[in-house]
Amino acid sequence: MDYLTPKQTVHELNKYIIGQDEAKKAVAIALRNRYRRAQLSPELREEVTPKNIIMKGPTGVGKTEIARRLAKLVKAPFLKVEATKYTEVGYVGRDVESMIRDLAECAIRLVKEEKTQEVSYKAMAIAERRIAKVLAEIKKDERGEFSREVFENNLVDDIHAGKYDSTMIEIEVADNPKPIELSPGQGAAIDLGSVFGSLGMNRKKKRRISVREARNLLMAEEADKLIDNDSVQTEAIRRAENDGIIFIDEIDKIAGGSRGGGPDVSREGVQRDILPIVEGCTVMTKYGPIKTDYILFIAAGAFHVSKVEDLIPEFLGRFPVLVELNSLKKEDFVNILTQTHNAITMQYSALLGVDNIDLQFKPDAIERIAEVAEELNNTSEDIGARRLHTVMEYLLEDISFEAGGNDYPLVTVEINKKYVDDHIGKLMQVCGGRKHLKVTGFANSEE
Repeated sequence: MDYLTPKQTVHELNKYIIGQDEAKKAVAIALRNRYRRAQLSPELREEVTPKNIIMKGPTGVGKTEIARRLAKLVKAPFLKVEATKYTEVGYVGRDVESMIRDLAECAIRLVKEEKTQEVSYKAMAIAERRIAKVLAEIKKDERGEFSREVFENNLVDDIHAGKYDSTMIEIEVADNPKPIELSPGQGAAIDLGSVFGSLGMNRKKKRRISVREARNLLMAEEADKLIDNDSVQTEAIRRAENDGIIFIDEIDKIAGGSRGGGPDVSREGVQRDILPIVEGCTVMTKYGPIKTDYILFIAAGAFHVSKVEDLIPEFLGRFPVLVELNSLKKEDFVNILTQTHNAITMQYSALLGVDNIDLQFKPDAIERIAEVAEELNNTSEDIGARRLHTVMEYLLEDISFEAGGNDYPLVTVEINKKYVDDHIGKLMQVCGGRKHLKVTGFANSEE
């Protein structure tokens, strides 16, 4: 975060998301402002809060992906929730404070993974030594004139090289009971493993597994011993409070709650319950209290039926930045298929490459696929880039079904415009003398 300028952040996001420059610019500025805030004096820093964002646009145009990639870019705790999961206080269901508890869990997992990586080399060495002691007992007849220590050292080298990966051994591992949830959906749970551990009742159980599996299992166990859980929790809470990003999707579904009764009755109440969380409060979690004042909230919705103005004024006041994302056009689909990292065409080529199919997409095929995707979005529901999955599945259905077996020789399949037109029959047809797309199960053709 301390070295990425807004322009550099947008450049990184461009590798995965096509277009939507206004939304990228807004999140890049919000990210940089966090770094700028950290450089201020403590007195002024307390006064500077994040400027939360509302993203308005149809599904599949990159709202969630922008937020997710942003968080991944700076290794920030990230949580995506749907506004429709929550209910007003007094109704049965999840309360809005549970999103902060879920964010705490994300932060704990993120920090623990980093700490585990730091001690992984030492933990792996200890795990391999434990496995070597077990193998030494199994292979004691092969020891010969070697001392036990030298024999175990040789086994450690062989284990590290993977020589015994498929060998089955019986080892003792920690038996940690799963936490018992006291209030379903509310995040309250008792970790029996921690209780037994604090009472000196570390339980063990024997398992018969392969050396490969034992190495990973024991490494995780030893890494957990090497990590200071108190420092993990302290760092996780700090990151959740200062770097956390919560993406609230389907925000348009809780707008306009005053229009009637029935299922709409608690919509406005959910907005009001979210207000103190966004404005700044303290939420108790099992890891300690978390202040929400400096968490960045990004709300998103299609707003097809309702409008942004249908949200209550107090809620809108907590989200001062509004950006609108545009529907994807043919040129956007072409760029998604060719310019993004791990593009969908590359994914299908890699998948079918497992079955010795060399899939090659020609430029005219890319153009035709993009054209089909755009027209489908125009004539049926606009589902954005997800439409490409529909088109590609129908297009490659026959190849995916027929391919299989590594004993087949490598076969090159060239996907060009003619191939697309010949194999997209289930997805497209010409009606009434003008080009019209018909999607089985998605839309009805106009007669």
